Amino acid sequence: MFEGRQAGRTTRDLGVLAVSRLFGTDGVRGVANRDLTARLALDLSVAAARVLGEAGAFEGHRPVAVVGRDPRASGEFLEAAVVAGLASAGVDVLRLGVLPTPAVAYLTQSLGADLGVMLSASHNPAPDNGIKFFGRGGHKLADQIEDQIEAHLGEEWSGPTGSGVGRVRDAQGEVESYIAHLLSTLPRSLDGLRVVVDCAHGAASGVSPEAMRRAGASVVAIGASPDGLNINDGYGSTHLEPLRRAVIEHGADVGIAHDGDADRCLAVTAAGEPIDGDQIMAILAVELREAGRLPGDTVVATVMSNLGFKIAMREEGLNVVETTVGDRYVLEAMKSGGYTFGGEQSGHVIMLDHATTGDGLLTGLHLLATVAGRGRPLDELAKVMTRLPQVLVNVKNVDKSRAKTSPELNAAVEAAEAELGDTGRVLIRPSGTEPMVRVMVEATREEQARALAERLAEVVRTAL
Repeated sequence: MFEGRQAGRTTRDLGVLAVSRLFGTDGVRGVANRDLTARLALDLSVAAARVLGEAGAFEGHRPVAVVGRDPRASGEFLEAAVVAGLASAGVDVLRLGVLPTPAVAYLTQSLGADLGVMLSASHNPAPDNGIKFFGRGGHKLADQIEDQIEAHLGEEWSGPTGSGVGRVRDAQGEVESYIAHLLSTLPRSLDGLRVVVDCAHGAASGVSPEAMRRAGASVVAIGASPDGLNINDGYGSTHLEPLRRAVIEHGADVGIAHDGDADRCLAVTAAGEPIDGDQIMAILAVELREAGRLPGDTVVATVMSNLGFKIAMREEGLNVVETTVGDRYVLEAMKSGGYTFGGEQSGHVIMLDHATTGDGLLTGLHLLATVAGRGRPLDELAKVMTRLPQVLVNVKNVDKSRAKTSPELNAAVEAAEAELGDTGRVLIRPSGTEPMVRVMVEATREEQARALAERLAEVVRTAL
């Protein structure tokens, strides 16, 4: 199977798009003060206000935006630039301070704001930063709106003056309504659970431990001392070893790991074994189905979800709708099909009954509530699926545009798929931003998966 993505837009079996975009699959990202400058942040904010205003989003009322950030040092000057741009375009701004991305999405909706802006580079290292926009209702902007924003960058325009300029006020206290919302979604308390939560020195450092404690859990927080420079540094969902050690050291029932902006959730069992997004989705999908809250008995997942997840869902009588990689594409499929649950192996899990985007805190709380309600340890619940060995090889510095058309690669993929039959899977993915092709193979035996992945990677190197 082949999948292609170019600079934020995704296609499947349609080749690679030739048009690059400033916006990627999750906003605009880059090294702060080099790629993502204060000027660019200001211009993006002005352009966003103008585009939404011209589209009639502000018709009949004075526009309001909410702005949040993760604790990166660069977020301080980028926040100032975004706020300045919005206010100069006539938008009133509520400055939320440091809080998770899903909190900004929720508060955009709950406060009736016309626009939400989050400054974060998610799981990326501290020097990076990013800007993502949410429209009314807390939903990510459509590709065509982002394209219009990009087209308006740097244009001459005549801004408002006098009473027409936007006003700015601090609204850090609004995080309380987000915590209250999270707690209101839980079917039961977390009484009796001992939890270690790793906040990646990121945006969830204060909020996630507090929400879990209020839900009834005994909580140990690690990676919860952000200094602006240590976000994702050795902690969080991309570095599970500290969490594994802490869970064992404290005799905890479960470990929960977030990334820098807390839209992801991974977990660790009492024995320190990692539980990925596919396993979390499998556990929660069965729970939702049994509660009668899984429309169409369907889960939406990406092509990167483990084959074991799909087999497990089939055995549970559940359907899986497959999308290309990116939580925005999972969300699009959920909306178009009327589904309410989906996500990615990376831990982006979307629960549309309660949120408009992936929410690591919401996911973690519901996973803990399932453990508490079932009265069974996480490792037993995770047995709902058997994770097949999955090997990923990144082949760099190749002509990724030829990945679909290479006869040699096509023949090699067909041979590998014939060898695997129904017991495995091959996926070839050109990178969206680098001259690189990702080769992924799943099989019942890791040795077979690794051998086939290396064989295909060698064909990519020689044929492309």
